[in-house]
Amino acid sequence: MTFTEQRIIEELLRGLPLVSRPWQALAQELGLSEAEVAQKAKALLEDGVLRRIGAVVRHHELGYTANGMAVWDIPDEQVAQLGRRLAAEPRVNLCYRRARVEGVWNYNLFAMVHGHSEDDVRRAVADMARRIGLTGFPHALLFSTRRYKQCAGRYVEPSIRERGDHAAA
Repeated sequence: MTFTEQRIIEELLRGLPLVSRPWQALAQELGLSEAEVAQKAKALLEDGVLRRIGAVVRHHELGYTANGMAVWDIPDEQVAQLGRRLAAEPRVNLCYRRARVEGVWNYNLFAMVHGHSEDDVRRAVADMARRIGLTGFPHALLFSTRRYKQCAGRYVEPSIRERGDHAAA
């Protein structure tokens, strides 16, 4: 990976600036053209170096103060199909499957739902469960009690500037 690619990744991890042309602002910071930054970012995505470029929405500031993790214990032969249907729901912000931990945690399907209140989340989860066919399975709805800092995943540690690695761009 070139020094320029490492710098692009490092800047993306800090987050794009909240301006009308974030790629242009990033390009100026790096001393590159907007087109060059966009092309290199696209190549990093296509090569699998970056998995995705997306927004981290601070839902609390938007009035969504209740965060409910709905969990179900779905038979293994049904979890993929039901999980795809659940993931397609507009109110589901995150949906994934995890292995059960026998005797400790029996749930294998997880879906995060944000709402304006806990009752709002409860109603949304109940409605989705009814429509998708999840009501007959063991389940729980867990609400956040603490808010953690939201940030992107970290791919480049420590900072290339801190290490002093200045390979040719």
